[in-house]
Amino acid sequence: MTKRLESKYKINRRLGVNLWGRSKSPLAKRDYGPGQHGQRRKKATDFGTQLMAKQKLKGYYGNIGEKQFHKYYEEAVRRRGDTSEKLVEILERRLDAVCYRMKFAVTPFAARQFVSHGHVLVNGKRVNIPSYLVRDNDAIEVKEKSKQLAMVLDSTQSTERDVPEYIEVDHRAMKGRFIRAPKLTDVPYPVQMEPHLVVEFYSR
Repeated sequence: MTKRLESKYKINRRLGVNLWGRSKSPLAKRDYGPGQHGQRRKKATDFGTQLMAKQKLKGYYGNIGEKQFHKYYEEAVRRRGDTSEKLVEILERRLDAVCYRMKFAVTPFAARQFVSHGHVLVNGKRVNIPSYLVRDNDAIEVKEKSKQLAMVLDSTQSTERDVPEYIEVDHRAMKGRFIRAPKLTDVPYPVQMEPHLVVEFYSR
């Protein structure tokens, strides 16, 4: 079993934040880290602060692997503009992230599985690669046979979060569109994300 398949709420406790803003998070009962030393408060170093920022951002998108996450950073550096903004843009263009934003799945982990099992169409073609990067105005749709899945219906009816402005979706038709690349301030993170610290971490 890979690390990304471990209990997602362990990530919450390790980082000390309710990463996805869910009421089921164990931090609602225990707002400290796991283990016998979890309640100790350590003064973070600059490195520790940057590492924590990286782990939060990486964990939020379903605990992306380090190698792939570093590739996203390198791609963000190559693109013109603010590197931290470009990094967030790339992450938000991931197909599993878009499905999560459209509320086709209740968590980023569920969204990744939903895509990899072949339930999603992009511009009418089946795409089962969660890391596939969508483009502006791409149409994303749940496959016809999958539109009545209980997990999809439950997720679309959930009031835990809203669909952001850079995405439009019709939950009756189970289809939507990625309108544009978001700015950092557009992304509805439940906790404060600091991608500029992630850039500092990798550029050391």
